[in-house]
Amino acid sequence: MTETCSNPLDGIKVLDLSRVLSGPYATMALADLGADVVKVEHAKGDDTRLFGPPFSQGVATYFVSVNRGKRSLVADLKDPDDLALIRSLASVADVVISNFRPGVMGRLGLGYEVLKADNPGLVFCTISAFGPEKPAPGYDLIIQGLSGIPAVTGSGEEPFKCGTSIADLVSGMNATQGILAALLRRQRTGEGARVDISMLDGQLALLSYHASAWLNAGKPATAMGNRHPSIHPYQAYRARDGWVNVGCGNNNLFAALCRELEVEWDQEPRFADNAQRVAHREDLDALLVPRLAQDSVEAWVRRLGARGLPCGPMSTVPQALERATTISHDGPEGQPWQTLAPGVRISGAQQAAAGSPPQLGAHRAEVLEQWLGGAGS
Repeated sequence: MTETCSNPLDGIKVLDLSRVLSGPYATMALADLGADVVKVEHAKGDDTRLFGPPFSQGVATYFVSVNRGKRSLVADLKDPDDLALIRSLASVADVVISNFRPGVMGRLGLGYEVLKADNPGLVFCTISAFGPEKPAPGYDLIIQGLSGIPAVTGSGEEPFKCGTSIADLVSGMNATQGILAALLRRQRTGEGARVDISMLDGQLALLSYHASAWLNAGKPATAMGNRHPSIHPYQAYRARDGWVNVGCGNNNLFAALCRELEVEWDQEPRFADNAQRVAHREDLDALLVPRLAQDSVEAWVRRLGARGLPCGPMSTVPQALERATTISHDGPEGQPWQTLAPGVRISGAQQAAAGSPPQLGAHRAEVLEQWLGGAGS
């Protein structure tokens, strides 16, 4: 009788040789889906254990944010015995993931072809700055700058990177997606796969409609602050006590805005459709800005929301987290840690991995027993 798995990745073993943010973000997602993730760390631990302040119970909150649901095993990849142990673990793993510079895994004797010989069904995922053919370093800031995204962020006086590490986080998401696709194909064919993730490729893909405007119409994107190049009104407006976002993505929504303001701007030819409103955005804003400044953010959200108009405040991070679902974990000193629930919910499955971010090296014995029957301990 076949046992029914409640979580999509129950029974999947993931050997996590990654560190800092991109790889750990991917492997946390796999743990949330039910995979058994073993995080291999050097003796001092993942660098992010010390990425602080702030710290909570002696651990950097940065580390806590991306490592729930994993087990920690300490190994020195320069030590022949530890290296042999990692190769043994890889031989029974379903997934191996790393984010060393291209070539490092090969020099360690842990390259794809070597591990594939031991484990033909292995899904081997690498995350790097520029892909496997270019072994150059690249932190999130550098990749964002190369991607062109800062050129369309901010007011235009100077380029601005995104306030969160999107190059790392998006590459982690892409790694998760690639691994899941490879596992699905393996289920059908029995074949493993190499999954290569480039941080720069991931960022360039985010240019989406900005890229299309240049590639297909020769129109370069520019920084427009909170405005949108192709939709109007679709931006943040100053209210009496803060900022309110208003999104009129079609003529009906613009008409709803006009009805609430008791105006007939939608009947004017220069504002009759979206293309005209974009062409005459300065004229429209000259009318709209003083009207929205007359009431509070809360009042506009209530009034416009009642008309079915997409709107909302510009929140601070503490305000935004009031809307978030959090997962509670036991911390090492008995106080709870909170992490953010994933953005994926699957019926009949856990919402997130229940295990706390691991203490350094805490799971060596149990991992070796469960994965290798105690060998190497």
